[in-house]
Amino acid sequence: MNHSENVDHDAVLRARTMLLGSGRLALQQEVEAYRVLADVGPLTYLPRLSRALVGLSHDAYRDQPEACLALRAEAVEAARRLDENEPGRTELLVDALRAYQQSLYALGRRAEGFSVCEEMARVGRRGYETGQVESPAYGLGSLAVALAEEGRHRESAEAYGQIVDAERPRPGGVIFWTVVDWTTQLDAAGLPDEALAAFKELVDRTRAKLEEGWTSLAILVWELVRYSQMLDAHGRCDDARAARQEIDTLLSELAETGERKTWSNILSWWTALFVLSDKKEGEEDEVQAASDGLAERIAVQRRSTIGAAKRWGSHHHRFLASLRPSFDEGVALARRLAELDEERGTPALVGALTDRSTLLVAGKSYAEALADFREAAALRPDRTRTRC
Repeated sequence: MNHSENVDHDAVLRARTMLLGSGRLALQQEVEAYRVLADVGPLTYLPRLSRALVGLSHDAYRDQPEACLALRAEAVEAARRLDENEPGRTELLVDALRAYQQSLYALGRRAEGFSVCEEMARVGRRGYETGQVESPAYGLGSLAVALAEEGRHRESAEAYGQIVDAERPRPGGVIFWTVVDWTTQLDAAGLPDEALAAFKELVDRTRAKLEEGWTSLAILVWELVRYSQMLDAHGRCDDARAARQEIDTLLSELAETGERKTWSNILSWWTALFVLSDKKEGEEDEVQAASDGLAERIAVQRRSTIGAAKRWGSHHHRFLASLRPSFDEGVALARRLAELDEERGTPALVGALTDRSTLLVAGKSYAEALADFREAAALRPDRTRTRC
C-alpha cells in the first residue's frame, strides 16, 4: 500500500503553513500541527511533538490532572515511536516518562508510576549502551527515589551507589545532593559504616575543592557538623573530636576574615544538612525520657524548627530574621532543662547550640557562630560516660 494514500495532504499543508507563519504560535497550535506532521516526518516532528505535549501539560493543564496525564501519556508514546538507535531518543523518552510518572503519582496511581520509574532506568541504560548518553545511570534517579519512598532502602542505596559511581569520573565529581541521598538510604538500610564512608568521601572532596577555590568555608563547616554527628552516633569518638577541631579552625577563620571569596546563595546546602540532622543521633530519645514536660517540649520545638527551615531555607533575604527566634527558643529551652537535669539537659543544649551555630554561619554572623560552637564544645567533656 502506498503510504501517501493514508495522508491527508490538505491537513499537512495547513500544518506546514501554520508553522511557517510569521506569528508566534500557542503551544496548543504547535501540538496540533506536530500531530499531523509526525506521520509524514517522524524523525523531525515526533521529538517536537513530545516536547510540546509536555510543555502544554505544564502550561495549560496543570490544574486538570486527568487531562495533564493524557497529554503526558501521548508525549511518551510519541517518544517511543522513534527508532531505539535514533540519537536523542533516550533523553526525549526519559524526560517524557518523568513527567508522566509525576502525573501518575499525583493521581495516587503509585504502582503504575513505579513501573514508569523502572522503565526510565532501563531506557537510560540502553541509551548508554547505544552511545546516546554518557552515564550508565542515566534515568536511574527517579527509581532510586521511588524505592526509598517504598521503604526499599537497601535497593535505593544500591541505585544511588550506581549514580555516584557514574558521577565520580566527571570533571565536577560526585554531586552533593546525590551523596546526601545516598548516605540517607545507607543509614536507613542499616549500613552505618557504608554511610560514614560515603559521607567522608563528600567531606574530603569538599575540602579539596576549598583549597582549589571552588567552594566555600561555610559548606565545609556544615558538612563537617553533619559528619561529626554521624561519627558521634556510631561511637567514633576520636574521629568526631577531630572533625569538631577542624570546624573550630574554619569558624575561627570565618570570624576573623570571612569567606575567602564571594559566593552566591548557598542556603540550600545548609537547609539540606540541617533537615537531615533531624535523624542524627540518639540524644533526643534520651532527652524525651526526662520526667518533666520540658524535655518533650524541646523535642516538639525542634521538629517545628526543622519545618520552619524547610519553609524559609530558600528565602535568602528574610531567612535569618524568620528562623533565628526558633533557634534562640531551642537554646533557651535546653538551658532550662540543663539547669533542672544536667545529665539529660546538657546533650540537648549541645545540640541546640550547634544547630544555632550552623544557622549563624548561613546568616554570616560568624563571631556568634564561633561562640555558640565553642560553648557547645566546652560542655562535651561533662557528658555521660557512654557518649563521645
